[in-house]
Amino acid sequence: MTVALHWATVMLVGLLWTIGQTIDFAPSGPLRIDYRSLHMVLGITLACVFITRVWWRSRGGLALPGVDNMLMRVVAWLMHRLLYLIILTTVVLGITNVWVRGDSVFNLFKVPAFDPGDRALRDSIGDWHALAANTLVIVAGLHAAVALFHHFILRDGVLRRMLPVLK
Repeated sequence: MTVALHWATVMLVGLLWTIGQTIDFAPSGPLRIDYRSLHMVLGITLACVFITRVWWRSRGGLALPGVDNMLMRVVAWLMHRLLYLIILTTVVLGITNVWVRGDSVFNLFKVPAFDPGDRALRDSIGDWHALAANTLVIVAGLHAAVALFHHFILRDGVLRRMLPVLK
């Protein structure tokens, strides 16, 4: 479960970031609404995976064995907490962004706008959401680079334990 939740998070963050970076290329109209709606649905899915992940860990879900070095163990603990905080921040800002914008969801229904005339608030929340998402991708990239360092330089099996079991 720990590994599955990890890789579900990785895939969702990658998809969400890619959509977020390319959404403005979609022409205005139904295609852009569907593309934004997909981003929103995947964002809610990430929120659900994140909640499940936190619940799983808080209930004593499988914690993979730590590294022997105490400093590395502390840094790993801090990195995971930082990633969790940035994911939470990004998701909350994404939900706030939808609420401030008053987005249409697949042209099926419209989320009412918090303050339809406040363009500055809308832009500000959108900018904060984008900053949080970019920060998440950078920190996750550093996390992946450290995993590769463990695998290729330290050769300590840290990366192997997080790979899906293929049988």
